[in-house]
Amino acid sequence: MLLLTGATGLIGSALLERLVARGDEVRCLVRDPARLGPAAAGVQVVRGDLAHPEGFDAAVDGIDTVLHLAAAIRDQRGGSIEALNATATVRLVAAAERAGVGRLVFFSAQGVTLDHGVRFMRAKAVAERAVTESHVPHTVFAPSLVYAPGDPFLTLLERMARLPAVPLGGDARAVFEPIWAQDVADCVMAALERPDAGARYELSGPQALSYEQMVEIVLRAAGRPRPILHVPLALVRPALRALELALGPRAFATWEEAKLMELTMVAARGAADVRALGIAPRAMDEVLSAALERRPCSWTND
Repeated sequence: MLLLTGATGLIGSALLERLVARGDEVRCLVRDPARLGPAAAGVQVVRGDLAHPEGFDAAVDGIDTVLHLAAAIRDQRGGSIEALNATATVRLVAAAERAGVGRLVFFSAQGVTLDHGVRFMRAKAVAERAVTESHVPHTVFAPSLVYAPGDPFLTLLERMARLPAVPLGGDARAVFEPIWAQDVADCVMAALERPDAGARYELSGPQALSYEQMVEIVLRAAGRPRPILHVPLALVRPALRALELALGPRAFATWEEAKLMELTMVAARGAADVRALGIAPRAMDEVLSAALERRPCSWTND
């Protein structure tokens, strides 16, 4: 049996669909089982989340492989970025060791370091070290920016496209190699077939794009090309801090998320690791154009 955390996320939901279709026995650790939707009928559900590690031992009991995808890029009421990414992973790894889990698959990120200037990247580095230094055979995935049509990031950009100009913090020159969540899920499925303990895959799409170029692609796919308005970070920071103070986790964006979009995240070998797994990653404009053809209303309605 496999344990999947983050089953309701971009990658997790795509991966869960594939696991169930293949006939795998899957246990999902979820905070709100209702968010699994119809998928809940085909899996074993354990209620819990990263903020409550006391439930980890029960979650990993009888598990052969742990797929740890759950993460948080902003502080939550239940815990900070550090608690939900680093501390929770350290405790989940310890529970996996106690239970004799045979394999641990972990999602990190490109460019993480223990002394990084961004909290999420430091927390992920701590978590990855806990995984790689554990006694459990492991596989690590380090993606660039992962996206899917209709995800919160693209939805926010689509809404901003209703303005005469789309405001972006900073110069928007950070470079990413965006990869579709469906391609990421295919990579995980391929890696599960390989007994390559200790492998680390950097997951990147086929294009190196600046933040501004990505936004332009999204706007064109939505049928709303707009000029870009660059807002100095000195103005963005106090505005987002005030928004977080007023709305908490319900804020549409946070300062920590804005800082992430200022980080270049490219793989040393581009999309080579993805292709080595037998996956041909699709370009962002291709994916979004296809989504528009299938669901025009979701992209064009005002």
